[in-house]
Amino acid sequence: MNAKKHTIKDVAELAGVSKGTVDRVLHKRGKVSKKAYEKVDRALKELDFIPNPIARNLKNNKIYKIAVLLPDSNLDPYWKPARKGIKSAAQEFKPFGVLVEEFLYNPYDKESFIHRSNEAMNVDPDVVLMAPLFQEESIKVYELCKERKVLLALFNNYIDSIQGEFFIGQDLEQCGRIGANLIDKMVKKDYEIAIIHINMEPHMQLKENGFRNYFKELGYQENKLTIKRFNTSNLANFENEVFSFIKTNPNIKAFFVTNSKVHLLVAELQKFKFKCTVVGFDLLDENIKYLENGEIDFLIHQKPKRQAYLGVGYLAEYFLFGKPVPTQRFLPIDIITSENVKYYLK
Repeated sequence: MNAKKHTIKDVAELAGVSKGTVDRVLHKRGKVSKKAYEKVDRALKELDFIPNPIARNLKNNKIYKIAVLLPDSNLDPYWKPARKGIKSAAQEFKPFGVLVEEFLYNPYDKESFIHRSNEAMNVDPDVVLMAPLFQEESIKVYELCKERKVLLALFNNYIDSIQGEFFIGQDLEQCGRIGANLIDKMVKKDYEIAIIHINMEPHMQLKENGFRNYFKELGYQENKLTIKRFNTSNLANFENEVFSFIKTNPNIKAFFVTNSKVHLLVAELQKFKFKCTVVGFDLLDENIKYLENGEIDFLIHQKPKRQAYLGVGYLAEYFLFGKPVPTQRFLPIDIITSENVKYYLK
């Protein structure tokens, strides 16, 4: 095997043509005679020549813009690891002409999402990497990207209506099934179970679907499964609603909370000394505290940092190397307990 790294000059000398002719053949631009093309083609094959896209990119001063549209981590701490992943990938690929710019929106305000998505499109990006929370507004971003021929990639949250675009995250229905499987192992068959949505978002429905399907397949009675939505925009109202729900449903023995706000529910359950099985999501500091003291039994880790890092990385490699971007990239689903959580905090 010839380990030498050949250049365009080597190809030109072997083919007996100019470097410009080789360049036109490689990049399929300009006119090249059939005879010259065949000479260059033979030389390329003989030398097993592989173009260096990064060098070409730097030479042409080409800048690829990735606009990242995601929630502000100051308003929802779940997104702090995601921003770290984006920053890490941005630093890694910046020397090769990949520019990553964040557009942070208020996760509780649709108008903020609309405003920031418009700002993202106004920088003329090559691709938008989006964590969508608002379904209708996200579909409008998708339609605008199609109109302007801008690539669109999603991470963390999947929207069924946006077909054929790149998604990196977890199989959300499978997350629901895993939550159901954990609870199934912890409680008796005739116990009542609650699915809790706090600040409902479209992707939570997929988790609910997976959870319900798991128990349906086991023949679990529908009337033993309660679904409840809470909103934390007014914490006093939230506390009163949880109090009322617990008083009305005293026989519930397990809670499946479909997002990272499981700690808010547990804080209320503690007030009533309500002992039950609790499964939730994500390694927020508050969740870890309750996991370690036994108030939360399991956390399902969604790997937001890894999702964001890989999202930027896949797109950068697509532009730099022409690597195909997979339509879906599901990450493994990790189950976190009080015994293994320390290994995820490094």
